[in-house]
Amino acid sequence: MSDPRARLMMDLKRIETEEYLLREGEAHADFIRPMLEYIGDPQPELRDDLIYPTFYKWILEQQLFTADELRSFLKVLLDEQHLFYGIGRTEDNSVFTRTFSVLPVALIVQRHIKQPFLTAEEFRILKNALLRYYREEKDLRGYVEDGGWAHAAAHGADALDELVQCPESSEEVQLEVLEVIKDMLQYRMWLFGEEEDERMATVVDTMIVQNRLSWNSIAGWILSLGDCVDWTPGRSQRIAQNNSKNFLRSLYFRRGRQERSEAFEQVLLTAEAGLNRFC
Repeated sequence: MSDPRARLMMDLKRIETEEYLLREGEAHADFIRPMLEYIGDPQPELRDDLIYPTFYKWILEQQLFTADELRSFLKVLLDEQHLFYGIGRTEDNSVFTRTFSVLPVALIVQRHIKQPFLTAEEFRILKNALLRYYREEKDLRGYVEDGGWAHAAAHGADALDELVQCPESSEEVQLEVLEVIKDMLQYRMWLFGEEEDERMATVVDTMIVQNRLSWNSIAGWILSLGDCVDWTPGRSQRIAQNNSKNFLRSLYFRRGRQERSEAFEQVLLTAEAGLNRFC
């Protein structure tokens, strides 16, 4: 078959039906290059239904690939042709390359959490790349007609949730993550409507449950979300206010009543009331 895209689709469909096991004479490395090449394919069948699930099975469930191989994949995923391909552009198909590059990054970070293999310098590069991506991504569409899920804010949050669980994630890293989440919530051009707030709430919930950051630091950050109330009135201000309010509600209901401390409940209720003009 001369069409490499069609060949990849055929191979991945067959691999899926055979429970992600390869046949005699095949090597996983033979499929990685074309999977990385077509990771942002504008049609969701290849990108979302075949490539990502194959990465998930091979990287996380079957735990294939050596540390050196995972480092090599990560280096490609974080480069200017993948995570930062067309960064800053909106309303075009480049978003799919970026958002479907960050998902396997999250899988690789999960592997690192379980069996650390990144050096301190490699972790620093990873951390800086993920923070930069979350700051610079401007195409925040959720579901795209004819293209499927883009969902940059949600996919990026998934990777940040893994980042904060790394043994190298210091208090400084946790605070940096909180700041990029706040910037995303209060980006003045996009009102989230595809449950992105739930995925961002997961990151903060992880910090709380795993005691990754002091309660005073988290409480101060939660209350700081109310700063947007004092912005100049207008559409931008209302977008930031609504996103922040919806995020707080998602975080509040993440824990059952018996799991919420009095301090946690009071801070969230105070912050939400400050953002809710109907109170």
